[in-house]
Amino acid sequence: MASTSHGLPVLSRRAPAAGGGNPMCDINTTPLIDVMLVLLVTLIVTLPVMTHAVILELPQAPPQSNDSLPQAIDLEIDYDGTVVWNGTALATWQQLEDHLHTEAQRTPQPEIHLHPDRRAKYDWVAKVLAAAQRNRLQNVGFVDTAAFKD
Repeated sequence: MASTSHGLPVLSRRAPAAGGGNPMCDINTTPLIDVMLVLLVTLIVTLPVMTHAVILELPQAPPQSNDSLPQAIDLEIDYDGTVVWNGTALATWQQLEDHLHTEAQRTPQPEIHLHPDRRAKYDWVAKVLAAAQRNRLQNVGFVDTAAFKD
């Protein structure tokens, strides 16, 4: 194995102490200063960009009157497939189609609030949604969905 002028092997894990055997305890702060300078320059460069603001004058829509608010229609689907329109049970699917067609012609269109029973088959709910889509109703939504959480 090769040795140095101090008599220690080249691949030794111990380095000779410079001052007679005491280990060196200084921290090299040059990389730390370099990193801090880079962060400082980055902050100085980006700070003016963050302080500029763009002020936009957006048009304001006039407030809507309460007269034009759409009516809400409660449409319930029972567990046995019975469709209830605002508290009145419908006997046939054709009655549902007629009601939906009539309401689709109104301006503004009413909101359809769908209340399916949690035991209702998905097929019945899908048929009601398809009928609303065929009649071009825009505002259909499920309500009381918290009942479906387990």
